Amino acid sequence: MAGNDTIAGEAPQTKKTAVLVLGCPQVPVQTSVALYLADKLSVAGIAPVIAGNKAAITLLVVADPKRHYLKEVMDLDRAIAQISDKKRDFDLCFVFIHNDAGVSYAATMAAISKAKIFPVIYGEHWEEMAAQITFPCTKIAVKAVHNPLPIKKIIDEVAPSWAA
Repeated sequence: MAGNDTIAGEAPQTKKTAVLVLGCPQVPVQTSVALYLADKLSVAGIAPVIAGNKAAITLLVVADPKRHYLKEVMDLDRAIAQISDKKRDFDLCFVFIHNDAGVSYAATMAAISKAKIFPVIYGEHWEEMAAQITFPCTKIAVKAVHNPLPIKKIIDEVAPSWAA
């Protein structure tokens, strides 16, 4: 099948996609964990899209200027509008949470998207934030403020479920 990966009569396979929802980058681990997760998803054959506010996106672009890990970035409000308007959706959604706004974003994504939701909960008040999430999801939750390794460990444990 030179130049064509599709057998006649079959629909072409589409690559799985994931959106990483980033809010205020107040807690230092968010940037490094987002880059790590984007790489982990890419290696698994899942196309990551980073949706965030201007500060979060700027930190990531400065950290990865040659776009080794960041393939597509977009404004968070634009991403939510596209999903709400049924113009785009994702297979997986990772919402970074360290405050009430993050919990609201996760609930919004759970309500408007068909994606499997993974709240990534961290920071000083991680237990309080995790307790607020009552919708179906797979929580990645741990106290992490400056050291991203506890979150990385949980991401590595949860990663096999992405293929499901």
